[in-house]
Amino acid sequence: MRFLPTGLPGVVIVEPDVHRDARGFFLETFHADKYREGGVSGPFVQDNHSHSVRGTLRGLHAQVRRPQGKLVRAVAGEMFDVAVDIRRGSPTFGQWVGVHLSGENFRQLYIPPGFAHGFCVLSERVDVEYKCTDVYDPGGEISVAWDDPAIGVAWPIREPIVSDKDRRAPRLADLTDRLPVFDR
Repeated sequence: MRFLPTGLPGVVIVEPDVHRDARGFFLETFHADKYREGGVSGPFVQDNHSHSVRGTLRGLHAQVRRPQGKLVRAVAGEMFDVAVDIRRGSPTFGQWVGVHLSGENFRQLYIPPGFAHGFCVLSERVDVEYKCTDVYDPGGEISVAWDDPAIGVAWPIREPIVSDKDRRAPRLADLTDRLPVFDR
């Protein structure tokens, strides 16, 4: 199992060991001690499953009242997963990292609290499962415009399918007073 740091502190790509043979494959999708040693700590308190069709873009979302860390993986299909640092005062504020996750590559992305998360679907369909370090708090959720030019995510799709909420999401600069603060 490999834990690969990214250009954003705390955002980690996980490459699990996949054991394949004529019957199929086996892998550990989570092991608390191994993940903690690799920089992915919980505790995780909620699991979510999302199903989306090609061209769907979900995000960028975060919770400010009950910040969530997320351990994300594509169970089937392929997606481009994105984390954006939205912590005021952070040296990497407004920067993003994107990773291809698929049911074939088994990679996972850990996105710590204080980061916005989003993804777009590259295959006909994708099933995404992710573990959260806190429960969903609709009153504490914020959305950041997926196409905010100040962030500049290079989404690998054109004309995405987005929800009304995501279509109306404000730019990062318009959320300054609601964003989490970087804790050194």
